[in-house]
Amino acid sequence: MRLGLALGMLLALGGCGRTGDAAVASAGGEPSAARVEAGRKLFARCAGCHEVGPNAGNIFGPQLNGVLGRKAGSAAGYSYSPALKESALVWDERNLAAFIRDSEAVIPGNKMRFMNFMSEQQAGEIVAFLATQDGPAATAR
Repeated sequence: MRLGLALGMLLALGGCGRTGDAAVASAGGEPSAARVEAGRKLFARCAGCHEVGPNAGNIFGPQLNGVLGRKAGSAAGYSYSPALKESALVWDERNLAAFIRDSEAVIPGNKMRFMNFMSEQQAGEIVAFLATQDGPAATAR
């Protein structure tokens, strides 16, 4: 009975067999090394606007260290659009991947403009990489 209930809940949440539900983790709860590496490579598409790592700062977009679990529009020192500042959204794997794919659909009126038509899998791989970037941001530039 418990197995049927758990399976039903998984299916209801859409989490069974869908690669695009962001950084779908391995059984241990962590994304695989291959998924993280794929995301690191794909992040090059984001690096013109966003930084990660020990010296990350805000450039055209906010730095993304520790983005998972952070309230949208709250990285210190970045001038966000009113839409992001007023959002109640807290970044998790699912909503961050959705935002990467279509930011306007997730938070209408935001100023991120990424027109690369990324697949669900690719967006999830970027999120898997970002999940490894939990260090503090550098001071404002």
